[in-house]
Amino acid sequence: MSATEPQRAPWAAPDPAKEPAHALVIGAGAMGAGIAMVFAAAHWRVSVIDPSDRARGNLVRTMAESMARLGQTLNSDLVSTHDRIEAADWSSVAIAIESAVEDLDVKRRCFAEMQRVAPAGIPLASNSTGYPIGAIAEGLEGRDRMVGIHFLMPAQFVPLVEIIPGAETAAALVPALQALLRALGKRPVLVRKPIIGFLANRMQSALMREALSLIDRGLATPEDVDTAVRFGFGFRYAAAGPIVQKEHSGWEISYSLYQKVFPDLCNDAAPSAQLERMIADGHFGMKSGRGFFAWDEDSIAAEKQRYETALQDALTILKR
Repeated sequence: MSATEPQRAPWAAPDPAKEPAHALVIGAGAMGAGIAMVFAAAHWRVSVIDPSDRARGNLVRTMAESMARLGQTLNSDLVSTHDRIEAADWSSVAIAIESAVEDLDVKRRCFAEMQRVAPAGIPLASNSTGYPIGAIAEGLEGRDRMVGIHFLMPAQFVPLVEIIPGAETAAALVPALQALLRALGKRPVLVRKPIIGFLANRMQSALMREALSLIDRGLATPEDVDTAVRFGFGFRYAAAGPIVQKEHSGWEISYSLYQKVFPDLCNDAAPSAQLERMIADGHFGMKSGRGFFAWDEDSIAAEKQRYETALQDALTILKR
């Protein structure tokens, strides 16, 4: 920037109550649709990019049905779909979030194209679950406006969103994104340095490693593992996170327990043998009709309805 060139003001998200607000989402799958719903529910105009005719064709109906279950009404005029990144109207886009397939080459191509067509200064974010923004943005210009913003599935329900800046992300961008996410009704957390799995998935993976180990060793059934989590410490976590919960009970009690339990916990460096066999056999869960449990169309529909209803009830609790 030259001495006479005016300095650009730091990015701030528009307030849709005062001015038009336009977000762009790459990917019309479950995550992309969920992210689009978050913006649409806050009265943002949303452009969604996906090469799949089927995904684009189903998007508005999927969004409308899911938002209706949240007691919200979708204004379909706010949603547009496009088959290519460059086909969207970028002139008014205030933020773009990539939620394409979890493939580094695909994400790098998306970011290269976004960098070419996006207005100067707007944030370019990735919803990647595992790739740090530095790896996605490597070699691109404008890395100061690139950042990881990780929504958890289903994005339209789960309040948590992780912000993962890269080494070159502008420091001023983080508080601006935190303010935006709070305005969208989310609870942002900052992952201060890129780390595999970020924050939520690292803790969730630690739990899953021990849960699968208990099942593999014949010490518990999948049903009892789920029951222990949902009706035990998971029940408490809806009211207080693990740190505050132990502030209630007393750390000296937990410390004594941890001295005994920590050395005996599973510390395998690879996923469990039973999970490996399931994957090899094509047992992926609902999508294949079999995981630890058998699924058919009726049981899938019933479980998804129960799950969404429970998530809505949990949102009420988390407002306290």
